[in-house]
Amino acid sequence: MTGEPLSAEQAAELSSVFKALGDPVRLRLLSLIAAHADGEACVCDLSGAFELSGPTISHHLKVLREAGAITGERRGTWVYYRVLPETLRRLAAVLGPAPSASTSA
Repeated sequence: MTGEPLSAEQAAELSSVFKALGDPVRLRLLSLIAAHADGEACVCDLSGAFELSGPTISHHLKVLREAGAITGERRGTWVYYRVLPETLRRLAAVLGPAPSASTSA
């Protein structure tokens, strides 16, 4: 962990993101959205990568959105999802490189 320790509030907030990302489908969805053209995707763009129904994918996206990992913007009949960079930065700060362990021979 890098920087200052998390406050209780920060830990509670980030734990919901980690919990959401603990599901392999949601972790993969986050990865697919981040890698998609312009960094955004709708269910129609994502459903081909899974053997899941559109409503099931939408449910997983809702969990990611409620956890604060992604945001959604309605355009016509579709909702386009985008990864929230600030959330990724905060997760990366917690998961940053571990301090080097000194070794003695």
